[in-house]
Amino acid sequence: MSIRKRLTQEESRTVALEAARALLIELGPQAVTLKAVAARIGRTHANLLHHFGSAAGLQKALAEHLAITICATIEDAVLASRAGEGTARDVVDLTFDAFDKEGGGALATWMLMNGNEDALDPLLEAIHGLVDDLGEHEGDKMHGVTHALCLMALGDALMGGPLAQSLGLPRTSARDTAERLLLDGALQAGLVIPGKG
Repeated sequence: MSIRKRLTQEESRTVALEAARALLIELGPQAVTLKAVAARIGRTHANLLHHFGSAAGLQKALAEHLAITICATIEDAVLASRAGEGTARDVVDLTFDAFDKEGGGALATWMLMNGNEDALDPLLEAIHGLVDDLGEHEGDKMHGVTHALCLMALGDALMGGPLAQSLGLPRTSARDTAERLLLDGALQAGLVIPGKG
């Protein structure tokens, strides 16, 4: 996709991050380079260097972009489930998909393996903010559930399929367990979240 019109700095960053997200999903985290993103959006390497400083800066910005957009989607699902318009499984599926299909788990792992130690900061901050926003009346009762849910989603994204197969479990086994955990945690926090419809 080539960009011909003059974009603001913020619009240019957003277009670059969406292109980086597409590369992440299509080709994996190793494909998220300044050169590849620049080629995809019809900009120069120097232009992206100006916006992100380095490939690590691009990856960190992508992690933040993913965290914000994914957490907003998960928040909508939680609010819908509390209103009786969605289920705990919707929340679980969105969380697991964020780490798997959306590439969040692969990106975080890639960044950590390449020495970008603060790679998870944007994701952790977004998740913490989401839990605090959604749990403002429950204190930190849901923190433990959120911690377990995210760790399960990350682990499932990295090796869930082969592990489930080797144990003779259905591929949805981790999601099923996470749903039960979420329902139990919500019950303990005094929330009502519907199970499967």
